[in-house]
Amino acid sequence: MALPEVGEDGGILQVEACGLCGTDHELYTGALNPGFAFVPGHEVVGTIVEIGDRSRQRWGVGEGDRVAVEVFQSCRSCRACRSGTYRRCEQHGLADMYGMISVDRQPGLWGGYATYQYLAPDSMLLPVPGSLPAEVAVAFNPVGAGIRWGATLPGTKAGDVVAVLGCGIRGLAAAAAARVAGAAFVMVTGAGERDHQRLEQAGGFGADVVVDVLEEDPVAVLRARSGSAGADVVIDVTAKAPSAFTQAMDLAAPGASVVVAGTRGGEVPGFNPDVLVYKELRVQGALGVDVVAYSAALDMLASGRFPFAELSRCTAGLDEAEELVATMAGERSSPPVHGVIVP
Repeated sequence: MALPEVGEDGGILQVEACGLCGTDHELYTGALNPGFAFVPGHEVVGTIVEIGDRSRQRWGVGEGDRVAVEVFQSCRSCRACRSGTYRRCEQHGLADMYGMISVDRQPGLWGGYATYQYLAPDSMLLPVPGSLPAEVAVAFNPVGAGIRWGATLPGTKAGDVVAVLGCGIRGLAAAAAARVAGAAFVMVTGAGERDHQRLEQAGGFGADVVVDVLEEDPVAVLRARSGSAGADVVIDVTAKAPSAFTQAMDLAAPGASVVVAGTRGGEVPGFNPDVLVYKELRVQGALGVDVVAYSAALDMLASGRFPFAELSRCTAGLDEAEELVATMAGERSSPPVHGVIVP
């Protein structure tokens, strides 16, 4: 694809790295099918090589600046954008997410699996410290998710008992965020042998105990190790794991906050809706992240407080993208915590 003329608006990013998300595998297999050809990739860090004058003023950046790209676009003027919920922008919304826009829409370079990415006028960009290696910097997206889901949305506070269901990079980031918020006890769960390597790394991110739910009862472990009747905050970041939702309800203490960030992909076995009433639970769905959490994530990554740089990580060029996507989904071998494309 040819690089476009930018003019007064927009810009061109030279891609340094693009992180992989579970959504990428669903798009690859067709479990999510937008119905058109597109350039994938929505966890992008790179350097601006061309920018229009109006975009320079709007974004507050210029040529040579290193930035992270927010997956959503914002018109900045509709009611949703003015209220801060720009993920529901009336002009853009889910239809204009980077990494899932048709190549037939000019200039076609709408994703991070590429050497260059077009930046539309309504893009949202965040400065990236030059000290952060590209393969670590792209974790701004999952770490931002962990901060929003693990602390901001549930209002995690000092002394809370927290259960995180899922031990991928978002789960580990949620555990770290809960610890920063003052949680007194954090448990992280996984399921099966493929998660054992990930669970082994959870201690570095604030976990007091880890549980393979196929081998132990997480409710019994939580009660025994924390000395509480249940978790004050439960964060479910699992995907395509219907039973995890029921476990979240069982783990929750009366009056707890439960954040559900992963899609189920089907009916939930064993779930009794009356539990919501009897326990007076607050259940919050979570779609994506926001620039506030992204900014906090970049600060967390730069601080070095948690070992995100030392995570088990696999990087690949564009020629190995297919292999990496399949590996991260567990099709080839036990997946690392983080997958990154470096074009």
